[in-house]
Amino acid sequence: MSSDPRPPHSLPEVQYDEAGTVTRPILRINQSKTGVRRRKPSSDIDLDAPELYFNRELSHLQFNIRVLEQALDESHPLFNRLVFLLIFSSNLDEFFEIRVAGLKRQLAFGRETSDADGMRPAEVLKEISRICHEQVDRQYHILNDILIPALEEHNVRFVRRNQWSHAQKAWVAKYFQDEIMPVISPIGLDPSHPFPRLVNKSLNFIVSLEGKDAFGREGGLAILPAPRSLPRLIRMPGDLTQGGDEFVFLSSMIHAHAELLFPGMKVKGCYQFRLTRNADLLVDPEEVSDLASALRGELLSRRYGDAVRLEVADNCPDELSHFLLHQFGLSEDELYRVNGPVNLNRLMTVMGQTERPDLEFPPFTPGLPKPLKREEGSIFNAIRQQDILLHHPFESFAPVEDMLREAARDPNVVAIKQTLYRTGADSEIVNALVEAARNNKEVTVVIELRARFDEADNLALASRLQEAGAIVIYGVVAYKTHAKMMHILRREHGKLKHYAHVGTGNYHAKTAKLYTDYGLLTAHPELCEDVHKVFQQLCGMGQVLQMNHLLHAPFTLHKQLVAMIEREAEHAAAGHKARIIIKCNSMTEPKLIRALYKASQAGVEIDMIIRGMCCLKPGLPGISETIRVHSIIGRFLEHTRVFYFHHNGRDEVYCASADFMERNMFRRVETCFPLLEPRLANRVRKDLETYLVDNCQRWCLQSDGSYRLQTPAEGEAEISVQETLLDAYAIKVG
Repeated sequence: MSSDPRPPHSLPEVQYDEAGTVTRPILRINQSKTGVRRRKPSSDIDLDAPELYFNRELSHLQFNIRVLEQALDESHPLFNRLVFLLIFSSNLDEFFEIRVAGLKRQLAFGRETSDADGMRPAEVLKEISRICHEQVDRQYHILNDILIPALEEHNVRFVRRNQWSHAQKAWVAKYFQDEIMPVISPIGLDPSHPFPRLVNKSLNFIVSLEGKDAFGREGGLAILPAPRSLPRLIRMPGDLTQGGDEFVFLSSMIHAHAELLFPGMKVKGCYQFRLTRNADLLVDPEEVSDLASALRGELLSRRYGDAVRLEVADNCPDELSHFLLHQFGLSEDELYRVNGPVNLNRLMTVMGQTERPDLEFPPFTPGLPKPLKREEGSIFNAIRQQDILLHHPFESFAPVEDMLREAARDPNVVAIKQTLYRTGADSEIVNALVEAARNNKEVTVVIELRARFDEADNLALASRLQEAGAIVIYGVVAYKTHAKMMHILRREHGKLKHYAHVGTGNYHAKTAKLYTDYGLLTAHPELCEDVHKVFQQLCGMGQVLQMNHLLHAPFTLHKQLVAMIEREAEHAAAGHKARIIIKCNSMTEPKLIRALYKASQAGVEIDMIIRGMCCLKPGLPGISETIRVHSIIGRFLEHTRVFYFHHNGRDEVYCASADFMERNMFRRVETCFPLLEPRLANRVRKDLETYLVDNCQRWCLQSDGSYRLQTPAEGEAEISVQETLLDAYAIKVG
C-alpha cells in the first residue's frame, strides 16, 4: 500500500522536476499475445467496492493537467504551447462553473451524493482546492518564466508598465483618454452605492482611495468593472516598438491611469480580480411548457449565478482579498492569488494579431477519400456505390456540406432531416438547410437547445430556420439529443432512395478542423432505415422501434455494449482469443466498468483510449490485470468514439456519438453505428492500433491514478498517431 498521505481516493498528479517539467519514464505497451489463457473469474471480489474506482471530478482535473503539460512540450510550436496553457485556463473555468458549482449546490441543499468511488462532496472539494491551487501556481510559472521569455526571443513581447518608453507612455495615455475613459464606470462603495453585482468571469479592479470627493465623502473603496467591449490585449503601433510584435494589457493601462478616474483623490492601490460563478442552467422538464422561452430566461441568470471561485492579483492586500471573499460568500480555500492577468483566456487574441506562421503548426489541406475524387458528378452517385468514411480533420468535412448543399438544390430530393447540437447560426450547414426549405423541400431539424454554452447560438439558428419554413423540433425535453445524423430522401427512377450521414462529432466546420471525428456517408438500405426510425422517434410519439443495425440510447446502447463485453468474456473463458478496444472521451458508467472488470478477470485483453475522465482502475491484480488505459493529448482534440470487439475472429467495429458515461447511456439520445463494410472496419481497427503504439503523445494511466508519458526507447523511431494520420490522409502545405 502507498504511504501517500492524501485521501484514499485522490489522484496523485504527474511528477515534475525542479524546472517544472514532467518526468517522462518509458513504459512500453504490453506486446504479449492476447486472450490465450483460460481464466475463471474470482467470485469473492466485490466489484462495487469504492476502492476500485477513481473519482470522476479528480480524474477530470488530471486531464486538464495533461493539457497544461503540452505547454512544456518543445515539440509543439511556441504559439501552440501558449494555446495549450490558455485551454487549460478555459477548461478550469468551465470545471468551476459546472462541476465545482454542482458539488457546492449539493452541500448547500443537503443533497449529498457520492459516485462509485464513495467520496463525499466535501472531500472532493477539499482535494480539488489542493490540486487547483498547485496547478494554477504552476500555470503562471510556465507563463511568466518559460513561455513569455521564449516569445520575447522571437520578438513577441508583452510590455509591462515599468518597461514603457516615453513615447509608449504617451500613446497609452492617449489610448486611455480616447478609448477607456468614455466607457468605464467606477463605482464608489458607500451606503448609497452598495457592492455591485458583477458579471461571471468579468475583469474588475478593487481600488483603495484616500481623500474627499466633491460631495465631501471620505475615500474608501471603489470597484472598477473593465468594459467588456474593450480588448484585453492591445497591439502597440509598429513605430513605437523595438521591432516585432509588442502588446500591452488593458489592465496595465487601467492601473497606470486609475487616478484619472477619481480626480482629486489619491489611489493607494488598484488590484485586479475576477469572480467565477455557477453557470449551469437548471430547467426542470416537469415545469417547462416552452423550452425555448425557459432557456432564454435562464441564459440571463447564468451571468449572475452563485460565486464559486475568486481570483485576485497576488499583490492584493489581505484585507482587500478578505473583503471580497466576504462579499461573495467564499472561503479562503476558494481564493486564488495569481501572478499575472486574471483573465488569461483573452491572451488567445495574440495569434490573431500577428503574422507568425513560424510559431504555429504547419498548415495542411484535409484530404478526400478516393471514391469522392473519382466521382465528378453527383455526390449521391459516389455514396450509392459504396459507404464512404471520413476521418476529420485529416480528411475534409466539405463532403458533408456538399451533400447537404446538393440536396438543397436537387429537384429530386424530397425531404431532409438533420440533428444539430453545436453548429452556429451562420454555418454552411444551416445555410444549406435554409436554402432547402426555401426550395420547398420538406426540411425537419432537431435542435438541441441545451448544448452547454451554445444555447444562445442554438436559439438563434432555430429562429432562422423557422423563418425559412423549416420544421424545428427541440427533441425530447428530458433527454438531450446528442446524436449526429442526417437523412436525405431522394426520388430515383420513380422510387424513393434513402441516404444518410452519421458521425461521432458535431456538424461544425470549425471544430472539424480541430477535433478528430469519424463520419459515414451511406446509402445502405437498412442503416438508412434505422436513421429514419430514430428521427421518427424524435419527431413523433410511439413505442421504441426495432432497429436493424443501429444501437441507440437511451434504449438499446447500454444493454448491447454490456452484452458485447460479456460475449468477449465468454470467448476468453472458452480459451479463445478475446480482444476489446474502446476509444472515447470519458469512462465513468459503473455497470460498464464492472462488465470490463469481469471481462479482464476472464482473460480478455482490453485497451482503452480515454481522452479525459476515467473512473476505471487498470492493472489491479485479479480485477483489471489485462486492462490498459491510454490518453492521447496532442495538436488535435481526440473526439472519436470507437468500440472494437474481436468476436472470435469476426471483427466488429462501431462508431458512436456517445461516451461511456451515465448521461450518454440513459439521459441522452445517442446513436452507435457499425461499419458494415469490412474494408472500413479494418481501416478503423488499424487506426486504433496506431494509437496504441504512439510514443510521443500517449499517456498511460497507472493503478495509483498517475499518468506516465510514453517516450521512444533508445534507437526507436518516434511514432505520433496524429502525425501518422496526417501523413496518411491529408495534404501537407509548403
